[in-house]
Amino acid sequence: MKFQYVLVLLFCALQGIAQKQTAAPPSQIPASTKAEERWTGYQQRLKLRENSLVKNVPFRNVGPTIMSGRVVDLEVDPQDATHFYVAFASGGLWETKNNGASFSPLFQNEIAISIGDIAVNWSQSLIYIGSGENNSSRSSYSGYGMFKSENAGKNWTPIGLAESHHIGRIVLHPTNPNIITVAVLGHLYSENAERGIYKTSDGGKTWKKTLSVNNRTGAIDLTADPVNPDVLYAATWEKERKAWNFDGSGVGSGIYKSTDGAENWVKISGNGFPETKGVGRIGLAVAPSNPQIMYAFLDNQDTREKKQSDEQAEKVTKGLLRTISKENFIALDNKDINAFLDKNDFPQKYNAVDIKKDITAEKIKPSDLVEYLEDANTLLFDTEIKGAEMYRSNDGGKTWNKTHSDYLDNVVYTYGYYFGQVRVDAVDPDKIYTYGVPILTSEDGGKTWKSIGGNNVHADHHALWVNPKRSGHLILGNDGGVNISYDNGKTWTKCNTIPVGQFYAVTYDMATPYNVYGGLQDNGVWMGPSTYQYSNEWNQEGIYPYKTIMGGDGMQVQVDFRDNETVYTGYQFGNYYRLNSKNPDNAEYITPQHELGERPLRWNWESPILISRHNQDIIYFGSNKFHRSMDKGKTFQTLSSDLTTGGKKGNVSYGTLTSIAESPKRFGLLYVGTDDGLIHISKDAGNSWEKISTPPLPQNFWVSTTEASNHKENRVYVSLNGYRWDNFESHIYASEDYGKTWKKIGLDLPIEPVNVIREDPKNENLLYVGTDHGAYISLDRGTSFQALDGGLPSVPVHDLTIHPRENDLILGTHGRSIFIGNIAHIQALSPTILSKNFHFFDTKKVTFNKNWGKQGWNKWNLGGFNEPKQSICFYAQQTESVTFSVTTETGLEVYTKKIDAVKGLNYLEYNISMVESAAEPLKKTLKESSTFKKADNGIYYLPVGTYTFNLSNNKGNATSTFTIESPKKTEERKNKE
Repeated sequence: MKFQYVLVLLFCALQGIAQKQTAAPPSQIPASTKAEERWTGYQQRLKLRENSLVKNVPFRNVGPTIMSGRVVDLEVDPQDATHFYVAFASGGLWETKNNGASFSPLFQNEIAISIGDIAVNWSQSLIYIGSGENNSSRSSYSGYGMFKSENAGKNWTPIGLAESHHIGRIVLHPTNPNIITVAVLGHLYSENAERGIYKTSDGGKTWKKTLSVNNRTGAIDLTADPVNPDVLYAATWEKERKAWNFDGSGVGSGIYKSTDGAENWVKISGNGFPETKGVGRIGLAVAPSNPQIMYAFLDNQDTREKKQSDEQAEKVTKGLLRTISKENFIALDNKDINAFLDKNDFPQKYNAVDIKKDITAEKIKPSDLVEYLEDANTLLFDTEIKGAEMYRSNDGGKTWNKTHSDYLDNVVYTYGYYFGQVRVDAVDPDKIYTYGVPILTSEDGGKTWKSIGGNNVHADHHALWVNPKRSGHLILGNDGGVNISYDNGKTWTKCNTIPVGQFYAVTYDMATPYNVYGGLQDNGVWMGPSTYQYSNEWNQEGIYPYKTIMGGDGMQVQVDFRDNETVYTGYQFGNYYRLNSKNPDNAEYITPQHELGERPLRWNWESPILISRHNQDIIYFGSNKFHRSMDKGKTFQTLSSDLTTGGKKGNVSYGTLTSIAESPKRFGLLYVGTDDGLIHISKDAGNSWEKISTPPLPQNFWVSTTEASNHKENRVYVSLNGYRWDNFESHIYASEDYGKTWKKIGLDLPIEPVNVIREDPKNENLLYVGTDHGAYISLDRGTSFQALDGGLPSVPVHDLTIHPRENDLILGTHGRSIFIGNIAHIQALSPTILSKNFHFFDTKKVTFNKNWGKQGWNKWNLGGFNEPKQSICFYAQQTESVTFSVTTETGLEVYTKKIDAVKGLNYLEYNISMVESAAEPLKKTLKESSTFKKADNGIYYLPVGTYTFNLSNNKGNATSTFTIESPKKTEERKNKE
């Protein structure tokens, strides 16, 4: 699917051209959430987890791992390069001690686990995390300042700068562990004062700001002279991001130098380094072998001068078409018009002859040819930016020279805000590395460059460690995880054993066992078995259990349950396909197109698509309008006018549909939500629409979910998200009258943006919510909530769904791949059960196995003994000590154990064993006792029979029946006569 990747790059390039945007009136802007409010929300999260009745419900991570997720930093042990830490944008911190063969998580349950940078004092086992990703992407989650671990990552303490949200770089003093300097980038979607360079001299107890520019300009990079730690260099970056626009440059961007340990700063950009409004993100590096030599990578947003030869080559241009008269257009050569159509990828149905006829008849205007190509939110500039540039100073930043004469094309395109890094070899100051979409190296100080990416290396790069002791040894971090090279990039190994995928959406099919599907940030769309358990055996077998079925940034997925093979999915901005999962390369493009003379449709980054479960030939699709197909996406009808507020001028598609829901109770009862806060209902399959986003629903919030009830036709739920205002309040609402009136629910949810709300398909009182920091359930339709735990990290839950047959809750996280937990016991938590002292849930029968307790096929078998396990679930009304026992049908007690039960659901792993003292009494009751004996591992296992599980304390007891069945008998071998 390389063609898709090229299309994605071109489309992103167009979308990223920066334009100035008039600010929205203050009354329309939701306030950003203060740090102290977020901390209060974190305490509420801990409370909901501690008091949860369902915190023990186990979840298992089902991967996938191979495509990984975005790495932001690497720190390598200077004494042992096989030991290093990897920081992920939204997946926490991980450690490897075996050169990437396996990793362990270290930072996954804090108030926020998004990371911008890490720094390590190896001699004292001190790790510092600057939380909040430093890449200002649309999925860059905010952090909560600086964190410190004094025991190599076992425990963490927040040490300030909580209002920073995003941290660019941390520099530790080489001899004084109490001196730390931090580049603070600041808020992503709102202005704030806590930006710039901060310094602490007491290990983070107190901080002072030593460099400040303005409330839009933060510090993105920071580096120190390797010889003199009092000499530091900092890069500032002026930017403004809104949901509809990203202005990634400004005069506040620049390079600063301190010679007194970050106390005072002098601006040193200029003198050969640009100082225009187009100065974007800057990356810095000092040559270890000669600290007077330093490099600065620049994302230059200034426009290029158009070459005269280019202007002469194009006879028909967008600029000409915007102003040309009808008569002059008719006089243009048809070949030149068709050349313009070909260059701009117009559908084949358009040609010069027909267009001239329509213009003559005044059906369209010449300028419509330009508007056909332009996003409805903005007039995209037709000029190209300078893009990636490398500058070098040989005198400690006094003067600068650009290292190359030509443009560094196809490095960061128009989204250089996503990259901006440079590294220098420890020995050779002319050997440098920079990375964007490719990773490049230069051996002549940046004059010439070559790519060193490999076939198994992701394209988008964010972190690089260059071994100072071994030339050519590189550890690379990118959107696809970690790669290692020992030959300067000629060959790379992939170290993707970590489940850190960044999912946007998840779904399932109805196969047996069922498959899970999901779209990932910059890693396409994948599908795989829900029964997946991590193993590296696929390296030997040659087939990874998951497979990719679509490229680009993977988005929403819908599966036709009639064959479990027909899939509808795509990549960013509404580029969707219908495909067969067994042969995904033969995908058919299905995205509806506007007609010449109409404004282009506006498509969300994650455009909503939905199969009608009432008739799976019917597909619903949302741009800024509602589209319906009656023939599996072959043709679409546009059934609505603009269902948004009309969009806003900017370089990011905005004023788009974000959610579509259809009532399971009634065909054609539809709800849609938009990114600018509108919700509409249709009761006639999309033919007419009524706006229902009325108070108390907050205005101008992103509608993250519309959820039509499985149980009541008139009931609907919605969730709204203020992440793109830096507003982290939780907003979920319910309506019992088709959205005419709304009631806010989930009043006890933490202050965390809500990404998704779902209603259970079997229990109408049971709701599920996914936020930027976890997952929650309500047993009373939203009156109160409690947190799911069961091994889940505090990761963004971007999407969730419930498999109706298997009663599995599937969580699509943006940072830790997919988790699945069986929620049958949660579904069964009725008021009757909740009122009991104890309640046993049914335990599955097991079949007796003569191999219980036996050694594997030989004594060296790593699997050990064959030991059975039986999971027993029970509910307890209080947290207290209880007795669990097992008795036979004759009343003989064969097993007893004191256990500490918690209030809520408890899971006991029982190995179907019995106490040895009960062996002889039990043997006397057996009809066939000859096979009843102690197993190889020294344990007696229960024989075939029916047993009673007992729970008891001084308040009462509960019982449940458990059966061990006889194995199927092997048919007797018949002798030939």
